[in-house]
Amino acid sequence: MTPAIKHLQKLGVEHAVREYQTDGSDRNFGEKAAAALGHDPHQVFKTLLVILDKNTRNPAVAIVPVANQLDTKRLAAALGARRAEMADPAIAERKTGYQVGGISPIAQRQQLTTVIDETAQLFDQIYVSAGRRGLELALSPDDLASVCDATFADICRTDIKRG
Repeated sequence: MTPAIKHLQKLGVEHAVREYQTDGSDRNFGEKAAAALGHDPHQVFKTLLVILDKNTRNPAVAIVPVANQLDTKRLAAALGARRAEMADPAIAERKTGYQVGGISPIAQRQQLTTVIDETAQLFDQIYVSAGRRGLELALSPDDLASVCDATFADICRTDIKRG
């Protein structure tokens, strides 16, 4: 049981846990999860850590569909920063307490500013990492936002949105 699952249980948040086989060798963890679970890749979300204005002490979290890519300019604007860039994987693991490919937005080691792509609101239920490779959580976007104290914003690249 991961910290994310324990946290949802403690809060009484309705969720489901989905497990799938992974060998951990592929770097497209989110796409692999969507395929393995048979879910729409627009409904499966990846958790990304970003550095705002080169301040590595206080990264932010972006939650975007695995079918899309994060637009760092849109994310920076949504957070009132001048610039956003992807965090180094070692920083992501240290700040969240989770391994890359299994970073859950829930129950991270440190509470970070979090933004969820607004397309999550198109679904009754979305999927995010449960805190371990091969394990996903299904929950409502509103519950995810509440648990993570997150906001919704348009943070994906529009030139590659599929669907």
